[in-house]
Amino acid sequence: MMRKYLTYILMLGFPLLGAQTKVAEKSTYQENWTSLERENTAMAFDADVKLSDAEIALDKKLFQIRKQFLSETEKQQIPLYNRSFNEIKPLIESSKLFKIIQTMPKGGLLHTHSGGLANAEWLIATARKYKECYVYDQKDSDKFIFGQLGFFENGKVPAGFVSLDQKLNSDAGFEKKLHELLLLKRDNLCSYNNYWIEFEKRFQRINLLLPYRPFFKEYYLKGFQDLAKDHVQHVEIRYVFDELYDFEHGKYPLEKSITDLQDIVKQMRQSDPQFSLKLIYSSFKFLDSDSIEKQLEIAFKLKKQFPDMISGFDLVADEAAGNSINSFQKNWTKINEITKKSGVEMPLFLHAGESNSVFNKNVLDITLLNNQRIGHGLNLIYFPKSMDLIKKQNKLVEVSPISNQVLGYVSDMRNHPARVLLSNGVQCSINSDDPAVYGYEGLSYDFWVAYVYWELDMKALKKLVFNSINYSSLNKNEKKQAVEYLNAQWNDFVQKANGELN
Repeated sequence: MMRKYLTYILMLGFPLLGAQTKVAEKSTYQENWTSLERENTAMAFDADVKLSDAEIALDKKLFQIRKQFLSETEKQQIPLYNRSFNEIKPLIESSKLFKIIQTMPKGGLLHTHSGGLANAEWLIATARKYKECYVYDQKDSDKFIFGQLGFFENGKVPAGFVSLDQKLNSDAGFEKKLHELLLLKRDNLCSYNNYWIEFEKRFQRINLLLPYRPFFKEYYLKGFQDLAKDHVQHVEIRYVFDELYDFEHGKYPLEKSITDLQDIVKQMRQSDPQFSLKLIYSSFKFLDSDSIEKQLEIAFKLKKQFPDMISGFDLVADEAAGNSINSFQKNWTKINEITKKSGVEMPLFLHAGESNSVFNKNVLDITLLNNQRIGHGLNLIYFPKSMDLIKKQNKLVEVSPISNQVLGYVSDMRNHPARVLLSNGVQCSINSDDPAVYGYEGLSYDFWVAYVYWELDMKALKKLVFNSINYSSLNKNEKKQAVEYLNAQWNDFVQKANGELN
């Protein structure tokens, strides 16, 4: 009998013990896996966000809408991931998700440029209303390029310029051609082009339009109206100062552009009471240190006069072609000296890391300077210590996904460096950079791209939106009011979107 029991133990007992051991091992493995997943999630930029029941409900609905959209594109064999923004723009506009994102409050646009706001179609139609508007219709010269627009007094029109209105009336295909010349499209991700040269030409074609005071006022009103329509309540422009002029008074002092913009904001507030604007005084990376010193003197002077309008200072232009941030050490020291003497603080909002190269080390300077936000920061992921410092210093990266693709830094949006920043806890906001140059208005397209390609959820969307106000250069009281307004708008959006999607 004992031998029989031993036989049963040998036959059944040890396998049972082995199975129990395997179950225990599997359970431990799963616990470790779950723990690791939780630790990774806790490191993300939106780890502190707690969603309401209504937000959780909307999150699930948006997830299903995105899933359905991706399933449909796959079924139709649409190559969503290796097409440029311009190629998929009609697809974005026809999607259910885009309609919802359009109604979402966006908070603030923290990264855009003077000259990249009002769309090209409007720009041509408005410019042609002025009899004093001309277009250069000859081959590029050392002074002007084909399609360049400008305002000139009768009898003082440079050679090669013709009346814009007359040119559009006499040449049936010219309007379409001019429209294309004002846009930068990346139709094929594989095609080679020096996009920065083409990009800068777009600005050159309108740089004689914007200082003309009557047009200046129309341009910014249109730009702000487009943003407000897309539920943007606050705007910060990298603003390149130029003297305004008209043919009645001649040139105006630099201050006139600020007071004119203040008047436009007052006009905006009649329909959008919370609309606000800040200007970041911008100069160029290709200038030398002495020139930047003069620019800083002007910036400080204007900030002292208009402390509620001038936020800080930036250097713009192609980072691969311009001087490094490090080469302006003398200027950054000078800022500290002027601040101590004048009592006026001039924070920096520098473009840094708009590059795919480890040889561009501009992001290293950001952690050493009084730099509040980083423009683009694409190659920050190659500098782990700097990335960690920026996180600890609570500095924000202004991300512009569509701009990054059009200018050739990212092809497949799923591989955008911002995904690494977000998962590592670096705070970011979503921006459009120069939407008018890329052929769109507002911020909805950039949010759509981020939500779809980066697999975001409601927590991430909410954090990105509120970051744009919390990291803005609004003062303490302005920020408090802006956050209260955004909260009310956000809750209203969640309620309405849930109702419509039931």
